[in-house]
Amino acid sequence: MAESLPADTVPGVLPPLVVLIHGLDGIWWTMRAPMVALAEAGFHAVAVDLRGHGDSDKPPRGYDAWTLSADITNLIRALGHSSAVIVGQGEGGFVAWTAAYRRPRAVRGLVVVGSPHPLATRHAALRDPVQRRALAPRLLADQAPRLPERRLTANGAAAVEDTLRARSGRSWPETADFRESAALLRRAMLIPKVAHLSLESRRWMVRSQLRPDGRDFRRTVSRVVDQPVLGISGAEDTFIRPETVRASARWARDFHAELVPGAGHYPAMESPAATSRLIVDFARRVSGPPSGPPG
Repeated sequence: MAESLPADTVPGVLPPLVVLIHGLDGIWWTMRAPMVALAEAGFHAVAVDLRGHGDSDKPPRGYDAWTLSADITNLIRALGHSSAVIVGQGEGGFVAWTAAYRRPRAVRGLVVVGSPHPLATRHAALRDPVQRRALAPRLLADQAPRLPERRLTANGAAAVEDTLRARSGRSWPETADFRESAALLRRAMLIPKVAHLSLESRRWMVRSQLRPDGRDFRRTVSRVVDQPVLGISGAEDTFIRPETVRASARWARDFHAELVPGAGHYPAMESPAATSRLIVDFARRVSGPPSGPPG
């Protein structure tokens, strides 16, 4: 976890909290640009490593959506706050959506980056052949035992860089920043247990579809959330289509979508200034004044 506070923070007065959650094969570092921008704008910004990733604990269980979202809402209180804006990239957005249902009072608003509502993703995978071709091969391949872990760690985790390159827009992979990011994420994937545990949430997403826990999850998230939601997509994202993100409006009372030009699936890394500006503006809109610790 990385944490950034405004330079002029007053003792005993908490700036509004924003929690940032990384996506597929990621760690907190992938959300560093909006974290810094939020702190400069007066927010208490925290970028996390989800359980099983990076420097977080790596228990053998707890990779279902409810447990991962509980980790986030419990963290909000542990940091001395009663609520937060949650920003989630990719699979981190799936966790953010779930948190809004699990503990609505802890979530002031959601920013989901390349991450549709869980039911919007499901509907698109079933009914949109373009979205299905983008999602299904990797999700289904990851259900096999052992082989996906070997693929992720082979050749110094080269598959992580390959995925990053394939899902980015056209410009970023030619930059030094891309090479630095890819090298860091490859090292993070080689941390013991990460390759296996990073696959567990994806396995739950697929395997739960025909189980009672999956049916209960879909029933719960079928309600409309009251929190404001900002859906950010890279204009060049071919993995999660912007149309799929926009379809999330069906499950949010206050939903707004934004496109980041030139970015693919990773706007916070590919176009950090533009993406950070959208996140900061949204956080300002939905956050109340600074407060003291929760009672």
